[in-house]
Amino acid sequence: MHFVDEGPRDAPPLLMVHGNPTWSFYYRNLISGLSDRYRTIAVDHIGCGLSDKPAASGFGYRLSDHIDNVCSLVEHLDLHGATLIAHDWGGAIGVGAVQKLRERFKRIVLFNTAAFPPPYIPFRIRVCRWPLVGKLGLQGMNLFARAAITMATERPDGLPADVAAGLLAPYDSWANRIATWKFVKDIPLAASHESWPVLQQIEARLVDLAEMPIQLIWGMKDWCFRPECLDRFVDAWPDAKVTRFENGGHYIVEDEPERVVEMVRGFLDESQ
Repeated sequence: MHFVDEGPRDAPPLLMVHGNPTWSFYYRNLISGLSDRYRTIAVDHIGCGLSDKPAASGFGYRLSDHIDNVCSLVEHLDLHGATLIAHDWGGAIGVGAVQKLRERFKRIVLFNTAAFPPPYIPFRIRVCRWPLVGKLGLQGMNLFARAAITMATERPDGLPADVAAGLLAPYDSWANRIATWKFVKDIPLAASHESWPVLQQIEARLVDLAEMPIQLIWGMKDWCFRPECLDRFVDAWPDAKVTRFENGGHYIVEDEPERVVEMVRGFLDESQ
């Protein structure tokens, strides 16, 4: 599992956990903006970014597998007093890791994500799950990642060409897109799905983290992790610091990079 590790090794660690179809590149602005005072660690999940991309027979690609990998990294680096920073699937993965290794974490920062069974599945996501069309489209043609560079942002001029190219860079072949497909397949539509009870357990234990300093930053025009997802976090964490970007999209860190970095830095400084 590849990870970025920038900043003083003895500084408070920030563990950045991405979702699908991004990778550690998504956090480059936070890394450059915070690594002067913090140890900034951004993972690439197995199958993503610069990490190994084993065939399905070599890795499970389930939510529980990704949680275990993040826990292994935290223990390998012997992190203490860490701050989880997570987005998209990274929310469930990262919060699941915090719950397993509570004594190693101090704070949580979340961007447009969920840590509970999905309250709805947008039709455009359901289409991506269709057995033949979905696999060919996502793993064969990279349609999920390509669509995200326009559908996940609310920037009037879209993402800059170099940023779009960076987000797509690791996913340049059928073999290298296995996690893109597996993440979508791991979205549970019913309680019979293997990851449904994992998400249920994570949600049930959200209240146990309510005493932690928590920051929630949300793009309110996200069509996937819509405002009702934010509301569910606020219900569990009523004391969380919440910022709503009314014109921000799913890739809120791309839509408002300067303001997000400033807000996260301010939150970290005031919750030392």
